Amino acid sequence: MTNAADSQAAADSRLSAGAVIFSRLRALGVDYVFANSGTDFPPIIEGLAQAAVAGEELPEAVVVPHEHAAMGMAHGHYLISGRAQAVMLHTNVGLANGAIGAINAACENVPVLLMSGRTPTTESGRFGSRTVPIGWGQEMRDQAALVRESCKWDCELRFPEHAGELLDRGHAIAGSTPKGPVYMSLPREVLCEPAGADGAGGPPKFRPMAAAPDPGDIAEAAEWLAGAKRPLVIAQRGAGDRRSFEAFSEMATEWALPVCSWWATALAISTEHPCHVGPDPGPWLESADIVLVLNSLAPWWPDKHAINPSARVINMGPDPIFSRFPVRNFRSDLSIGGELSISVPMLIDELSKHRRDAPLIEKRLNRLKERSAKIREDTQDSARSAAGSITKALASAVLSDALEGIESTVFSELGAVLGPLKRTEHNSWFQEPHSGGLGWSFPAAIGARLADPERACVATMGDGSYIFSNPVACHHVADSLGAPVLAVVLNNGEWGAVRRSVADLYPDGHAVKANEMPLTSLSPSPDFPMIAKAGRAWTRSVDRAEELLPAFSAALSVVMKEKRQAFVEVKLAPS
Repeated sequence: MTNAADSQAAADSRLSAGAVIFSRLRALGVDYVFANSGTDFPPIIEGLAQAAVAGEELPEAVVVPHEHAAMGMAHGHYLISGRAQAVMLHTNVGLANGAIGAINAACENVPVLLMSGRTPTTESGRFGSRTVPIGWGQEMRDQAALVRESCKWDCELRFPEHAGELLDRGHAIAGSTPKGPVYMSLPREVLCEPAGADGAGGPPKFRPMAAAPDPGDIAEAAEWLAGAKRPLVIAQRGAGDRRSFEAFSEMATEWALPVCSWWATALAISTEHPCHVGPDPGPWLESADIVLVLNSLAPWWPDKHAINPSARVINMGPDPIFSRFPVRNFRSDLSIGGELSISVPMLIDELSKHRRDAPLIEKRLNRLKERSAKIREDTQDSARSAAGSITKALASAVLSDALEGIESTVFSELGAVLGPLKRTEHNSWFQEPHSGGLGWSFPAAIGARLADPERACVATMGDGSYIFSNPVACHHVADSLGAPVLAVVLNNGEWGAVRRSVADLYPDGHAVKANEMPLTSLSPSPDFPMIAKAGRAWTRSVDRAEELLPAFSAALSVVMKEKRQAFVEVKLAPS
């Protein structure tokens, strides 16, 4: 007579590869699988039903009605939780819709376990063979090519018994420095086959690698910074985890280091810190003798900002020279690789070994405080000077007022502006990835709310970005999951970024002179509040400045107290 362990082993041996996947993801610490299913999913769906009967605890399977939204949700969840999530899509067509999300995740070093089915190879004679015409229509010679350039690793599951260990390997690669998405294709015939007893249980076989910098390089960087007369720090993607964020803030004060947030996609220092000098590095670069670039893909604008030719430049980050990008020719006299959560504390420890020139640093800090305070004052004055009309800067400043005292994260995609919007805490600000895959902020905010249900998550978007987000799908999933967020659309009726780009390149051109920009207009605007109402959101449309604060305050109350999603359309002054 068999004992209970033998019975369990026998049951496990009958699990299909499709059934093993969710069990293995649970062992890897995945909380959610954001899925858009198709005809390749029957063995996975049957496995979920089998696990439910057995009472097995699995990651939550979330139906997301558009693949780009699924990728954005995984991205946003990771930004708050620090844990890679999984996305499961339908063959090549679903993967194609998710490819932009992979591009965004790769650009921002966000780990995602991306999977999609692969249409059956066999036409008959095997369990799981082709049954409907799309089995032929969705076949590709190289399906993984759709996302290969954006993924650190890709693999096709060829044998069912490999399902667990390949997930282990993919998870470890995704979470290793520099982090990023990985992809695995899942042929339906293989998913249907028994995976064996070893696939589902046991601890992960691989541990992700967190790279640390060479201590000698850290010592050299500390020596340069300690001896600098006119240092500058440019930080685009934060300063690591919460501990290193707080330590970096103290380091900036102790050594009187001006910190610039040029096109920051994550907050490295409070916007109200006396060493934060705003988004423009130009005035500081001209005279800097040491420039510390913290995880910045494009730390300045080469045609606009002139760097002091005698300055020495330190690039520090997971991949300090950004090797994925063919052209990135910013100088790097010292390149320091490693996670900022490791390298920032190491740099602080090394700096503590150097004697501070107290009179020099105190004088520099006093000047810095004055200039920083003036920048903040001018920023707020400029933002709030609109006479009745609403600008992005004014809407950002008023949203800042509404969020005062609330633990919150703002996901801005051509929406709210850092500076007029005050942000002080770690993980309180994320901007659209520099890859430019629009439609990111709304689903990212929903994913973040799933990661931390007590956090107020706000997605601020231009009207074009809102359209790109597949808003019906996003409102639906926020409603169905009980993950309410505040969505704010700053509606100017056009592709504003494209208009600005035309004006930058052709300031005296015909388009600027005529104030007519072909290929930029989104007028007449759809009735955006009606789209949100279809998802049962509380809505408000605002076209006067005095209406902003009541609308934002009421919307936040709906989100945090009533646990319902809210939507505010802000009609901006014409360009």
